[in-house]
Amino acid sequence: MNVAAWVLAGPPGAGKSTVAGLLLAALRPAPALLDKDTMYGSFVAATLAAAGHPAGEREGPWYDEHIKPHEYAGMTATARQIRSHRCPVLLSAPFTQQIHDASRWRSWAAELGGGTVRLIWVRSDAATLRRRLTARGSARDTAKLADFAAFTASMGLDAEPAAPHHTIDNRLDAGAPLETQVAALLRRLGY
Repeated sequence: MNVAAWVLAGPPGAGKSTVAGLLLAALRPAPALLDKDTMYGSFVAATLAAAGHPAGEREGPWYDEHIKPHEYAGMTATARQIRSHRCPVLLSAPFTQQIHDASRWRSWAAELGGGTVRLIWVRSDAATLRRRLTARGSARDTAKLADFAAFTASMGLDAEPAAPHHTIDNRLDAGAPLETQVAALLRRLGY
């Protein structure tokens, strides 16, 4: 399969949605966007409620065991199916475990249908994430903000992905605007 899969990874609040919008506007054909929160937001809220967990519990051991594997498996199967019909995809989610383990990345790329799988890591830092999560005021961020140190530690903010990747720096002090960084990346990749 030689239809591209674009994987947009980074912590919640890093700016993945903004970067996705820039990529979708520039790529032809535009890939199908598979955003984890759009695909599974209401399902996750219902599952948390049914299990008696707070609506904002979007990280942590229980979530990681009972919800996240199903979100990511569904995204993976959907991406593979879309690509099998010769349509490129753009997956957007943290994908923290997939990108920080080279062996796991290779296995996951194969599950996505193999071929061209490009990882774009949206780099962030704790100060930027706190500001953005607070500003967006989403209920799904309440647990992250309540134990912010644990949340940022779990995101591996200072660790570059072990998987081959391209970095878009969206820290508050990054310098170059996102539009400039995305345009430069696409030029380097021949788009």
